[in-house]
Amino acid sequence: MSNFQQAQLNALAESTQSWLGDLNSAGREAFEQAPWPTRKTEAFKYCSLRTLTDDPRAATAPATTASTDAIRAAADIPHFDGYQLVLVNGQVNTELSDALALEQVTLLSQASTEQQALAKEYLGKSLGKTVAGDLDPSHLFNQLNNASLQDAVLVEIKRNSRLDKPLQLCYLNTEADAGFTVNGRVLVVLETGAELELVEHYASLDGTNDNSGDNSFTNAMTEVVVGDNARLIHYRLQLMHNDAAHIGSVWVNLKRDANYQAFHLALGSQLTRNDIVVHHSVGGSHSDINGVYVPLGKQLVDFHTCIEHAVAHCTSNEIFRGIINDQAKAVFNGRIHIHKDAQKTLAELSNKNLLLTNKAEINTKPELEIYADDVKCAHGATVAQLDDKARFYLQSRGISEDEAQVMLSFGFINELLDAMPDKAIGHWLRPILAKRFGREQSFDEDLVETV
Repeated sequence: MSNFQQAQLNALAESTQSWLGDLNSAGREAFEQAPWPTRKTEAFKYCSLRTLTDDPRAATAPATTASTDAIRAAADIPHFDGYQLVLVNGQVNTELSDALALEQVTLLSQASTEQQALAKEYLGKSLGKTVAGDLDPSHLFNQLNNASLQDAVLVEIKRNSRLDKPLQLCYLNTEADAGFTVNGRVLVVLETGAELELVEHYASLDGTNDNSGDNSFTNAMTEVVVGDNARLIHYRLQLMHNDAAHIGSVWVNLKRDANYQAFHLALGSQLTRNDIVVHHSVGGSHSDINGVYVPLGKQLVDFHTCIEHAVAHCTSNEIFRGIINDQAKAVFNGRIHIHKDAQKTLAELSNKNLLLTNKAEINTKPELEIYADDVKCAHGATVAQLDDKARFYLQSRGISEDEAQVMLSFGFINELLDAMPDKAIGHWLRPILAKRFGREQSFDEDLVETV
């Protein structure tokens, strides 16, 4: 057992929700027995967890002393018109959360008997939905989340209902004397014909990752059930401090004719690992999974995705773009699994990467595993550097070297930013991304709106 596992086990609190006791016990046992991932573990071959073994960050999350204005500045997305639920160090901040947001979600600690039954039906069940070797159902970080689960956010949209505005869940971590852990859990259930736009926003106090200070470990797990003819637009945005560590997983189960559209962003923290599993369990469902990762300094970002096509007549499209700067490292492993009964499947996967320096590194591995004979699938990956001729051309037109790098970098990811249904999020992200593309950050920020 690793020192991280031992420290986390020692810090686990006694269960305060008796109806979650079985899940807590099973999670604790699985976490305790799970082997610690090493470079010999295929799913972690290029993802070092030394950050966590050096500092397990197992202390209980402290109460924040940050001002209301500072928290609001970190949580707000300018021009975003939606309901906002703010959680600081894992605890709901009722002062900064919208009253209507508090009405739209349920904390499991306050769940009714009916809501408890709904949660028990789905919590932890998605972990058994994949048999993919690289995304082991016994993933120890998910089991840690199960073991520690005392509260969670339940978002339930009733049959043929639609939330009139997007719902933002903002998880904000602050600095503390000792490294601490936040095990965030979200359960989203859309009944037949329901619609929702959901934004999961993970940030450090000032909302950027350019300053040190947040020594937290976030272990975030989201489980999603999209019912028959239901539609979910899902953003998962990670903009944390460089000192933070973030491990997240998203498990999605799609019913008949369900539609799931997702955008993932990874910018911050010295260690970021995201596992995404989408399970097409009933015919007619469709998923679009897009993502952008932009590590810099010595950051490590790792995305492992798996699209499980278990039945016929489903479609999926997955596009991830990476821009790696300085001495940063990125990992992308995308897998499409076509089961033997999944005839008439259409599935595509594309991963393209841009290295901004000679010391930047990417390890990419797209995979297709097909057991049906009447399918149409494609996958591919590329790695490139900025086009020197294009950069020289821009500089010859009076554009600085940094501005040229920003423009060319945006050209690499613009299709994904433009495809966002919520334009306010894209508008907010562009200057944040631009600062990561320019070496000296001396460009005109208005430039990013014209790219």
